[in-house]
Amino acid sequence: MSITSLDGNRFTDMIIQGANHLAANAQMVDALNVFPVPDGDTGTNMNLSMSSGAKEAQTNKQEHIGKVATALSKGLLMGARGNSGVILSQLFRGFSKSIEQKPFLSSLEFAEALDTGVKTAYKAVMKPVEGTILTVAKDAAKKAVDIAVTETDLIIVMEETLKEAKASLQRTPDLLPVLKEVGVVDSGGQGLVCVYEGFLAVLKGEELPNMAPLTPSMDELVSAQHHQSVQGFMNTEDIEYGYCTEFMVRLEANKQTFNEESFRNELSEYGDSLLVISDDEVAKVHIHSEHPGDVLSYGQKYGSLIRMKIENMREQHSAIVGEPQPHADHVTSTAPKAKERQEYAIIAVSMGTGIADLFKSIGVAEVIEGGQTMNPSTEDIMASILKANADKIILLPNNKNIIMAAEQAASIADENVIVVPTKTVPQGLAAALAFNPSLSLDKNGEGMNEALAEVKTGLITFAVRDTNIDGLAISKDDYMGINEGKIVETNTNLFVTATNLLTKMIDDETEILTILYGEDTEQSQMDQLVEYLQEHYPDIEIEIHNGKQPLYNYIFSVE
Repeated sequence: MSITSLDGNRFTDMIIQGANHLAANAQMVDALNVFPVPDGDTGTNMNLSMSSGAKEAQTNKQEHIGKVATALSKGLLMGARGNSGVILSQLFRGFSKSIEQKPFLSSLEFAEALDTGVKTAYKAVMKPVEGTILTVAKDAAKKAVDIAVTETDLIIVMEETLKEAKASLQRTPDLLPVLKEVGVVDSGGQGLVCVYEGFLAVLKGEELPNMAPLTPSMDELVSAQHHQSVQGFMNTEDIEYGYCTEFMVRLEANKQTFNEESFRNELSEYGDSLLVISDDEVAKVHIHSEHPGDVLSYGQKYGSLIRMKIENMREQHSAIVGEPQPHADHVTSTAPKAKERQEYAIIAVSMGTGIADLFKSIGVAEVIEGGQTMNPSTEDIMASILKANADKIILLPNNKNIIMAAEQAASIADENVIVVPTKTVPQGLAAALAFNPSLSLDKNGEGMNEALAEVKTGLITFAVRDTNIDGLAISKDDYMGINEGKIVETNTNLFVTATNLLTKMIDDETEILTILYGEDTEQSQMDQLVEYLQEHYPDIEIEIHNGKQPLYNYIFSVE
C-alpha cells in the first residue's frame, strides 16, 4: 500500500493518534527531566497542549487539510503550556500557515510544511538551544525534505522522518552535556517522537497501545451529578459553590499516604457534588467549590496535579436559563462586581495562597495559580488578561517554563501587554515593587527588568530520584539547595541543607533576606532556622512569610 496524497480526514486521524500516543507516554517523558526536582512536567505540558490541538482538529474534521491544520494550530496555540508546549505549538503553527490554502498535500508538500514549522519555532525562541526538541524537529524535517524530493509515498517519507527523529533524539546528549551527565535524552524531543509515531501508525493502518481511561465512568458520574445539582438552582445567585473543579492527582510515594475514604472526607469540607475515583497510581476528583485553588493545594499533598479543569458555573447557569447577569447594585457576595477599567494591571503567576496574598498586597491585580508541575496555558493567561480589564498590562511569569506561554499570550492579546521575564517568585516580587504607575509601559518594563538583577533566589526542595549532577551525588528524597537555578547542596537534613545554601548566598553586601516557607515546613523547623540566622547574621534584616507553597520547603530572596 502507498499513499501519495494526504487529505484532512486522514490528517485528523494522524493528529488524534499522535496525541493519544503522547498521552500514553507522558509519564515516561516526564521522567526524562534533567534535574531531580519535583517539576518534571515536559510530558504533561506537551500532552495537554497536543490534546488541546487534537480536540480542535477533531471538531473541525473535514477533507480540506489546510482547514484542519488551521484548527490544529488554533487549539495548540491556546492550549500551549510550558516551553515544550509552546515550541510544539509553534512547530505546527508554521506547518499550518504554509498549507492553509491547500486541500491536500503531496509527500513533498508535507515535508516542506514540517520544515517551515521548524523555521517558525526557531524564530519564536529567543536563544535556541541545540540538543532539544528543536534539534530533533529540524533533523527530522530535513530528512523528510531530502527523501520527498524523489519519493512520492507518504508512508516511506514518514518512516524516514521518524527514523531520523529517533536518531537525532539519541544524539541530544552529545549536544547538551547535562543530558549526558544525567544519562537521559531530551524530554521534549522524546515527546515529539511519540507524536510522529502516532502519525506513522495511521498512515500504515496500524494501532498503537493507548493509555486506557483510568476512571471510565467518571464522565458519566459527573454528568449525572451536574444534572442533579442544576435542578436545585432557580436563580444564578442561589449557587453556593461557583466553580466546577476537576483534576487528577498522580499519587507519589514520597507524599502523604493516600487513603480514598480519608481523602474524600477531607475534600467534602471544600464544597459539594464531590466524586472521587482512584487506583494505585491516580486519583480523579470532581467537586463544586467556591475556592478551587484551596482544593488543588489539598490535592498536591498526595502528588502531582494533572488534567485540571475549572469552570464558572454561575456564568454557565446564566447562559443556560437565559438569565441576564445581575446589575452591579444587585450583585451578591457570590457574584463579584466586574472591575472598572484601569490604566495599569500587573498579573503574576504563583503557587501557594500565601504567596498569592503577598503579591496582591503589593499591588498585583491578578494572580494565576500555577508554577512547577502546573504551568498555566496560553488560554489561562489570556483569560486573566481579559479579567484584569486594563489598558496596559504587565505579566510576571515567575517561572522559566512559563515565560514562553506568557509571551505567546501577550502577542495575541488586544491589550497593550509586556512580559517581564521573571524566573522565580523573588524576582517577581522585586519586579512588582519596582513598578511606578506614573511611568510609561516601556519605562516600567525597563525598571522592572533592572530590579531582577538586584535579587538572588534560593530554593529548598526534595529529590525525586537518584542521580549525579554537577559533581553532586543525590539520593531520592534528599533535600536539595538550589542557588540561582543550580543545585549546590544536598543533605538528608532540612536545617543543614538550608543553612549551607544560605552560607553560599549571603555575602558582605547582603542587606535583606526574605523567607517564604512552604506548606510542608513545620513551625519548629522555621523557628530553628530563624534562631540560627539571627545569631550568625545579626546585621541582616529578615522578613518571614508563610507562602504555603507546595514542593518547596523554603524560597529564599537575598538582596
